Amino acid sequence: MIIVLKQNSTDKQIQHILDKIEEMGFRHDLSRGEKRTVIGIIGEEDKLREAPLKAIPGVDKVVPVLKPYKMASLEYQEEPSVFDLGFGVKVGGGNLMMIAGPCAIEGKDILHEIAVAVKASGANVLRGGAFKPRTSPYSFQGMGEEGLKILQEIGHELQMPVVTEVMDPRQVELIDKYTDIFQIGARNMQNFNLLKEVGSTKRPVLLKRGMSATVVDLLMSAEYIISQGNKEVILCERGIRSFDPSTRNLLDLAIVPNLRCLSHLPIIIDPSHATGRPELIPAMSLASIAAGTDGVHIEVHSNPEMAKSDGPQALLPEQFDEVMKQMKQMAEMLGKTIPTPAST
Repeated sequence: MIIVLKQNSTDKQIQHILDKIEEMGFRHDLSRGEKRTVIGIIGEEDKLREAPLKAIPGVDKVVPVLKPYKMASLEYQEEPSVFDLGFGVKVGGGNLMMIAGPCAIEGKDILHEIAVAVKASGANVLRGGAFKPRTSPYSFQGMGEEGLKILQEIGHELQMPVVTEVMDPRQVELIDKYTDIFQIGARNMQNFNLLKEVGSTKRPVLLKRGMSATVVDLLMSAEYIISQGNKEVILCERGIRSFDPSTRNLLDLAIVPNLRCLSHLPIIIDPSHATGRPELIPAMSLASIAAGTDGVHIEVHSNPEMAKSDGPQALLPEQFDEVMKQMKQMAEMLGKTIPTPAST
């Protein structure tokens, strides 16, 4: 349920409305947009329908939200969400989030080398995994807290926001100390305890679509996070399962305009995991920008053949540089901006 407030509603009236909603036993979320101010109400549907919300002074109208995802929907917020990621970097509303870096943090020197290169090319967010969800328990599992410290140190040195994956609710408190953005991987998209845990933090969350998840499944997972108080959810398409083995996954580029019709949340594309083939990444990156994405997520490694995780799908720094030049040109044609991190 959404309460749309009258344009002349005072702060005192708004606070009175919030107090009345709490008295009725419902949770609320206030959103002030450019065109309207609304209050999202969460509670049992039958009780919401019976509540005398329209009678409260300052209320213009009460609108039922028919979609199962309430606060992630356009009914709740018409304007595209824009999130500040730190160091002057934003995502959404025409601001492009360009994530680059290795799949896994392997050491300070190699991460620093890659980070310097990708920033020089125009990347504005540095990625690196400290905890790795691997298919085999015998594969490299990441450097853990030592890796997080390295990632944070290099991010601060280069003045770049950093993103890393969290796999377990028990890791949230630790990773929160070191990262600027939580990443929820495809395998954990419906790990609801984890979603609620990151939802209780104040950090942006990069939520990757599960390999067999529908668009509504993805939005419902976003709703789990938002319902806990954290509105800063960035959706990520990274490919879904297909019958065709010629690519790692099937990149669903239609999800970008599709989500524009459904949600105000930013949506970015990960062509590295979607294709699994570096020769396809440039074309899919440009196609993502053309489709209207809010960012692109590309794996980069200076020595892919020695990488401990996902080396075969990583671009070399010089390849990434060429792709970035092309994406900048396309972004400029479409009136998009790639925010530059603060100078070092």
